[in-house]
Amino acid sequence: MELAHSLLLNEDALAQITEAKRPVFIFEWLRFLDKVLVAANKVDVKEKQKKLVEQLTGLISSAPGPPTRKLLAKNLATLYSIGDTFTVFQTLDKCNEIIKSKDDTPAYLPTKLAAVACVGAFYEKMGRMLGSSFPDTINNLLKALKSAESQGRGEILLSLQKVLSGLGGAAASCHRDIYKNARSLLTDRSMAVRCAVAKCLLELQNEAVFMWTTELENVATLCFKSLEGSNYGVRVAVAKLLGTVMATALMPKQAAVMRQNVKRATLDEVLELMATGFLRGGSGFLKSGGEMLKGGASVSREVRVGVTQAYVVFVTTLGGQWLERNFATFLSHVLDLVSHPRATQTHVEAVYSRRCVSFMLRATLGGLLGEKAQIAAGKEICQAISKQMRAVEAVVNDISGENKAGAADVSASQHVMVCALKELGSLVQSLSATASPLIQEPSIGLLETVTSVLLHPSMAARLAAAWCLRCVAVALPYQLSPLLDRCAERINNLKSSPEAVSGYSFAMAALLGGVHQCPLGIPHSKGKLVVSIAEDLLRTAAQNSRLSLQRTQAGWLLLGALMTLGSSLVRYHLPKMLLLWRNVFPRSQKELEAEKARGDSFTWQVTLEGRAGALCAMRSFVAHCPELLTEDVIRRLMTPIECAMTMMSQVPAITKVHGAHLKASAAMVRLRLYDILALLPPKTYEGNFNALLRELVAEFTLTDNSANTTTSLLRSLCHYDDSVLMGSWLQETDHKSIEDQLQPNSASGSGALEHDPSSIYLRVPVGEAIPGPLPLGVSVIDASVALFGVVFPHVSFKHRLQMLDHFAECIKQAKGVRQQAVQLNIFTAVLSALKGLAENKSTLGPEEVRKSALALVMGALDNPNPILRCAAGEALGRMAQVVGEATFIARMAQTSFDKLKSARDVVSRTGHSLALGCLHRYVGGIGSGQHLKTSVSILLALAQDGSSHEVQTWSLHSLALIVDSSGPMYRGYVEPTLSLVLTLLLTVPPSHTEVHQCLGRCLGALITTVGPELQGNGATISTIRSSCLVGCAIMQDHSDSLVQAAAISCLQQLHMFAPRHVNLSSLVPCLCVHLCSSHLLLRRAAVACLRQLAQREAAEVCEYAMSLAKKAGDDLNITETGLEGVLFGMLDRETDRKLCSDIHDTLGHMLSSLAVEKLSHWLKLCKDVLAATTDVGGAVAFEVEKEEDSEKKDEMDDDTMFTGLGDDDKSKPSVAPRWVTRVFAADCLCRIILLCENADKAHFDLATARFAQAKNPKGDLLVLHLSDLIRMAFMAATDHSNQLRMAGLQALEDIIKKFASVPEPEFPGHVILEQYQANVGAALRPAFSPDTPSDITAKACQVCSTWIGSGVVSDLNDLRRVHNLLVSSLDKVQSGKSSSSQLYSESATTMEKLAVLKAWAEVYVVAMKIKKEAEAKPAKPSRRGDEDEDEDDLGADVLPPDSLITLVQPELPSLSRLWLAMLRDYALLTLPAEFSSQLPPDGGAFYTPETIDTARLHYRGSWAPVLHAVALWLNSNGFEVNDNQEDLSSTPSKVPNALQGSSSSAKTLEESVKDRMHLMLGVSIEFLCFPRPEEPIEHVMSCLQALSTLLETPCAKTHMAEDQLLAVELLNVLHRLLLTRDPPAVQLQVTAVVQETIRAAVDHLQQQRANREDEGEKDSLTGLGEGGDTGELVPGKSLVYAAMELLVFILVRHIPQLNSRVKESPSHAPLRPQRLPDESARLVANTVSILAELPSLCSPAGATTILPTVLFLITGVLKETAIKTADNSVPVPVSAALQGIKTTITSPLAREESIQTQWTTLVRSSLASVLEYSHPDESRPDMDEVSMLTAITLFLLSASSELVGVIVLQKGCMDRFRNALNSSDPWVQARCYQLLLSVFQHSNRALSTPYIHALAPLMVEKLKAVERSRPGTAAELQAVQEGIRVLENLVSMGEEKNRVQLLALLVPTLISYLLDENAISSAPQVSKNLHDFALQNLMRIGPLYPAAFKTVIGAAPELKTRLESAIRANQASSKAKAAARQAQPTVQAAPTIKLKTSFF
Repeated sequence: MELAHSLLLNEDALAQITEAKRPVFIFEWLRFLDKVLVAANKVDVKEKQKKLVEQLTGLISSAPGPPTRKLLAKNLATLYSIGDTFTVFQTLDKCNEIIKSKDDTPAYLPTKLAAVACVGAFYEKMGRMLGSSFPDTINNLLKALKSAESQGRGEILLSLQKVLSGLGGAAASCHRDIYKNARSLLTDRSMAVRCAVAKCLLELQNEAVFMWTTELENVATLCFKSLEGSNYGVRVAVAKLLGTVMATALMPKQAAVMRQNVKRATLDEVLELMATGFLRGGSGFLKSGGEMLKGGASVSREVRVGVTQAYVVFVTTLGGQWLERNFATFLSHVLDLVSHPRATQTHVEAVYSRRCVSFMLRATLGGLLGEKAQIAAGKEICQAISKQMRAVEAVVNDISGENKAGAADVSASQHVMVCALKELGSLVQSLSATASPLIQEPSIGLLETVTSVLLHPSMAARLAAAWCLRCVAVALPYQLSPLLDRCAERINNLKSSPEAVSGYSFAMAALLGGVHQCPLGIPHSKGKLVVSIAEDLLRTAAQNSRLSLQRTQAGWLLLGALMTLGSSLVRYHLPKMLLLWRNVFPRSQKELEAEKARGDSFTWQVTLEGRAGALCAMRSFVAHCPELLTEDVIRRLMTPIECAMTMMSQVPAITKVHGAHLKASAAMVRLRLYDILALLPPKTYEGNFNALLRELVAEFTLTDNSANTTTSLLRSLCHYDDSVLMGSWLQETDHKSIEDQLQPNSASGSGALEHDPSSIYLRVPVGEAIPGPLPLGVSVIDASVALFGVVFPHVSFKHRLQMLDHFAECIKQAKGVRQQAVQLNIFTAVLSALKGLAENKSTLGPEEVRKSALALVMGALDNPNPILRCAAGEALGRMAQVVGEATFIARMAQTSFDKLKSARDVVSRTGHSLALGCLHRYVGGIGSGQHLKTSVSILLALAQDGSSHEVQTWSLHSLALIVDSSGPMYRGYVEPTLSLVLTLLLTVPPSHTEVHQCLGRCLGALITTVGPELQGNGATISTIRSSCLVGCAIMQDHSDSLVQAAAISCLQQLHMFAPRHVNLSSLVPCLCVHLCSSHLLLRRAAVACLRQLAQREAAEVCEYAMSLAKKAGDDLNITETGLEGVLFGMLDRETDRKLCSDIHDTLGHMLSSLAVEKLSHWLKLCKDVLAATTDVGGAVAFEVEKEEDSEKKDEMDDDTMFTGLGDDDKSKPSVAPRWVTRVFAADCLCRIILLCENADKAHFDLATARFAQAKNPKGDLLVLHLSDLIRMAFMAATDHSNQLRMAGLQALEDIIKKFASVPEPEFPGHVILEQYQANVGAALRPAFSPDTPSDITAKACQVCSTWIGSGVVSDLNDLRRVHNLLVSSLDKVQSGKSSSSQLYSESATTMEKLAVLKAWAEVYVVAMKIKKEAEAKPAKPSRRGDEDEDEDDLGADVLPPDSLITLVQPELPSLSRLWLAMLRDYALLTLPAEFSSQLPPDGGAFYTPETIDTARLHYRGSWAPVLHAVALWLNSNGFEVNDNQEDLSSTPSKVPNALQGSSSSAKTLEESVKDRMHLMLGVSIEFLCFPRPEEPIEHVMSCLQALSTLLETPCAKTHMAEDQLLAVELLNVLHRLLLTRDPPAVQLQVTAVVQETIRAAVDHLQQQRANREDEGEKDSLTGLGEGGDTGELVPGKSLVYAAMELLVFILVRHIPQLNSRVKESPSHAPLRPQRLPDESARLVANTVSILAELPSLCSPAGATTILPTVLFLITGVLKETAIKTADNSVPVPVSAALQGIKTTITSPLAREESIQTQWTTLVRSSLASVLEYSHPDESRPDMDEVSMLTAITLFLLSASSELVGVIVLQKGCMDRFRNALNSSDPWVQARCYQLLLSVFQHSNRALSTPYIHALAPLMVEKLKAVERSRPGTAAELQAVQEGIRVLENLVSMGEEKNRVQLLALLVPTLISYLLDENAISSAPQVSKNLHDFALQNLMRIGPLYPAAFKTVIGAAPELKTRLESAIRANQASSKAKAAARQAQPTVQAAPTIKLKTSFF
């Protein structure tokens, strides 16, 4: 392929390759040329132009295939337009010669077509440059057109279109000729030709004025005719032509009008013309075949559907503003269409017409108008409805009967009503809460108007009105309850009117059905209301025969609707319902017989309707309340159901007696019965299978049914991918709702509410706007087929065989059309059964059953009906799947092989090729591997059969199935298949789109098979890859949208496997163009592909899209907002769910990867979307600047309006973004904030941001956009739309949380958010208004508490604004009323109240935190006595310590009560289900028993802060609040006294403490036992903080300590929490709780000991504490054991080296101790300090059990964490370990005689460990010797008695001190001196003396040596000073007699430090300081020991002289110096080291 990439065709390379590969080589060269010509240097091109032209014209006559000729023509035209044009006329003549040629052989055809294509391309590219040669060319083409075959006709017409577009107005002389020749072809046999004509005429109408003036009617008639018998492509093309021509006639283009003086058509004329098509069709033409069956002179449906599309094109072309101005006219016109008798000749036709009109309204109103314009349109619709209703009422009330024509009007009016109400409902629902002005404005009276239609005589209109009310209620949920009440009241008042009973019950049912879409629900009482009304209706039905039927139907309808509210509500009414159901049916066989004898036809009708209704309510119950379906309930339901089954068999006899009009009611009973049975488990009705199956089979084999009704289920039972074979079975398009009418099965697409009123309350099927049940005849058959599938797997083999044989018999006996219908139904049933078998994993049965089934299926594989062949293939595959035996599969495959080898007819070849595909599809690659080779070879051969494209389609489709299912096994056949696919793509005519679609499927499957190998670089893989890319390129250039979509999905696959080889620079622009395609599937494919690209390469995708925007100019919709802007715009127009979700994902991926870099761009995007409020008119562009001179624009616009005809105009973001899009934008805003947070902290720091911006102005940081963020959140939070308000409040909360602490650099002490107080207040205020829904108020409470707690606002007066909102909400909670109590369900009230309490709790927690911090700060040292005044002095700008608390304080009394009540509720609600009987029957403080399930969720979200708040509150007042005393001013009594006193009040206090402790601990432990993974970490933290706060209070401590098992349980739960939750904050908090728990236990133990001592029971003291006398700790009961478990876990987690097992494992490499991170260090420190406290909990015996472990761990921690730090600070864990050692060694246990020996050994071994750890070691160079020495010293000082005289230890200790003294680090020396001093001074001389003897000499030596090397740094100086201090102390400790010897060591050393006078001036500062220090010490020692001093000085005269000279020098200095010197000692003393913690 690389050889093809040259400017000239490489003819040598071409000659060398095989014949088969040449076309591909040439195509690849042309592709390369196409790219390179545009980019190449013009000079190069001109040099080689001659040769190039030769090569290219040479290719024309080489019979090129369709894609090749297209590219060839394009290249030639480009070449001439770039290079020289001299030879263009020669080439043109050459082409004309070829076209004129008389050679008509098929071989010459491709050459002719290539010439035609070239001519078209020349004119399109060069147009008028080709001068006056065009008349000849055009005549030549027209001549050829007359004699051409269909492929030629299509190509010539497309060429003509290009000629016209190139020449524009210049070709006016030929316009008439072209028109005359082309118009006759509009009714051509070939559909492709019809499409081509439509495109050609569409081009012609741009310039040919006559088309939309004089010829307008003829054009319309032609279009109507061409729609007859058309396919979808033709309908789209012709509709576009018709719609555009009509629009042009109405508003002609300026240029054309100025040229000729034309008369413009009026709107009425144009609409009248279109209406003729809708009502009369292309009259005078033979009806197409499909219509002959239906008889009657009705309009052909294809024409009606085509005209409907044309209406939409017409309005779209004229645009949104036109529609706004002319909506009234348009509306009345389309409503007139549907009231015209011609449109409603039969019921089904009427439904079809209604669907068409609804489509017109939805497509124009829904897409073109903005929200404001839609509201105006809604008013118009309302007026139209009330006008119709007035006319109807006039007829109904006309008793005299003068108005004879009236009755017809009324029946016509029902269709108008249905269309208008349906559109009104859809409109309101799409506007959602934005529709409130439409509902609220009294002048419109929407609700009154719609409700009035509930009394319309026609049921269809009443149902439509009910549906419309349901839409209103879903859009505006606050209307739901009032509407229900209004309907209930009317039913009660108008009981005597049949219409009223029926209409209002429809409305109530519809409203109840809508409840599930309203998250806030309805009050529980409404359920009781409905039940009472329904009961009443059923009870009174028999009283009045005029009303019996309506009342019966209404009663059951209401009960069915009630079931949709779900089990929580139905549970209460179930017994009553079961009773009602039982009573409707006879109790026994005898009663049934008796019943048959009674009654007339009317009573039977009422009875049957009643039973159908009861069954329908049952079905609703089973579907919506699965939780209530216990075995008992099912058993009780079966009684009436079985009775209904028995009755079924009797009904034919009854209808015979009482008349056929009962048949419909009987069918309804059957339908309901089948429906409910399909939902119940088949086991429950096994006994009735025989009778049931008889009924079912009779139903779908049409035994008693003379009509040839077919089921509608076949489509859904066949595989989705097979739709390409079924021709007419359309894939998803935007026109699906009307195209459905044209499907071949009965009544397809004629769904309407009146066919089954129960659908008004059921869930709407996904993807439909309104439920459309099919007519009863079809529904019954559908239900029977579905139930057959459910029952069949449970039937015995014998019966299966009988049924299958019966099916064959039925098919044999039926003839003609009936046979087709019976066969379709039977096949659907068989498919349904096989599917059921597969789902149940059961088998088909023994050989004879299989044989019978196989015969049935094989017979249908040769059926002429393609749909049946499809079904047969599918059934064969399913059968193979169910049987699953290799021999059976082989036999089936062999049959098809044989058939395909011999058969020549199209039908059997297609059927059997599909059979092969289906076999592989259902058996999979492994099961069908052995047939793979044969299957592939046969299908490859069939696919090359050019004579029948149908065979090609089916065989290629099957091939794709095989490739898909074989997976890697297919790898060997990839190359031949791929080359076939390429060959076909290059040769099959483009008009055979199905073949191309299947080729696309094959290519996609092949790419998947090769998979990741495609990345390789081997020769074969490169060839495969380039073949795939060529195939994709061919399909991308195809004219059919589905083929283009296939190309995109193939490229998407390729990109997934080999991303480097897919060229995004060409793919992305192509995708962007497809985004505004008129084909849904193409838009879907484009967005799906973009979604995948954006996941990996969002930045590139956006860049390529922008480059397209720069190049393309006007015809594309990409503006400066880029692809993102287009996608946002699409969200407003698209309704397809898959598409929208893909757009959301694509934007999400782009946002994730680009938002941080291009912050401004994305924020502006979101802002533009959000800023477009609902006040904007219909057509307004995104950019606000464009609004200015819109009036001037209007005049110019007419000219430009038509440049983008049709869909392009729609694609401009002409409508202000709708609310759904705005909600998405608000969500994007929150995501942007989150992304910035994860990206860089500078986004949240104004000072850094400004600095960064100054350095790099392009840099973009979020904090600089804060005002925009706030503004967007504000706009969203105050919008009409509730969803948008929620999103806005969420965004506001995020902004507050993220920016609360960002300081304002210009005003220190203030934060940046302060300036937005007003905005925040204003955004929150509306959410607290009384009419706001609960969920919004709840969210707003959350934002309030975040705002108050964020600390942004320091001034209380400013805070009050927001605080008052919370106060008012609290008042509502207390008064028990909530804004929503009457409108929404009780759980909504619960949600709101809990949100308020939670918000208050959060505020209180923050307030207490501030208060605590303020109290912790050291008090100001000012006047003590008058603190009160002091606070006032602070001024307003500084926060007084308890500011926030003053806001909460007044509310605390009531708050605490409510909080406790709420916790009680929560505790009850978390009980497991088996305790549900313990729940209070009338609910809790904030929930009602009916809404218990939803309430749980609300409690789950808000209990944690409340728990924390209650704990703080209890802590602050020490539990001193009696529950029964509401006034909280009870006398504050000290709790301990109260506990000791035994008065009655104390008792209650004690009980209340107990209750509250149980409540708080219960809630906490229950939660911490098993916090759900989705629980936010804040909940866990709140819960732990609450626990530790609680345990700070004495009461709680006592409670905890008294119940040891409780404490153990708590610790076990906390241990488990540590195992599951990682964050360090949680773990720290856990240690805090553990510490409090242990302290509580210790305090309690001490109290007990004290009590025992008082009582004189000394002996029993030893047994107190854990471990008793034996020392055994029982796991599960022992608190110490539980604590140890938990603490050891933490230690080992953070310091794994502590675990001795780790060290012993062979893989263990010794770890060097690491410096722990801060949080871990704090955690370890806490753990160690708790560990040290544990022994004090034990009895002496118990202590000996745990002490070894405790000491081992503490010394271990010391070893692992004692690491030197740069600043010599002591790490937290180390100081904790030291403190722990001290605590342990000094514990009172040391004095216990009973354990003396163990204790001593323990202490000694611990010291030994420490000595071992502190051994200097190369592996630990950075060991902190000081900490180790400190530990050793601690042992020596605290446990002297145990250590005296232990020589080994003593020696070790001395070694460590020695090492330290010899250390090179002065800091270590200094600390060593300090520690030695404490050892030397120890009171126990036995301990200290050896040390003095051993170490003093070394010290003296060190200090003597200083003379030679004076200290150079402060640290060294300090070491010397510390050493001297030790010596001085030794002197003072010595006895009088040794004093002289000791001074003889000290004094000379000091004197040696003195400098002489000369040296002093030049000495460094440190040296001087040493001199001064020595001098002062000498001056001080002298007077202390005068005699000894004299002796020493006298002994050495040189000392004396030195000393004297120094003193002299000192005195000589001036007074000032003396003053300075007096201050010196204090300076000197400063550097001594203060230990962080005093251990001694």
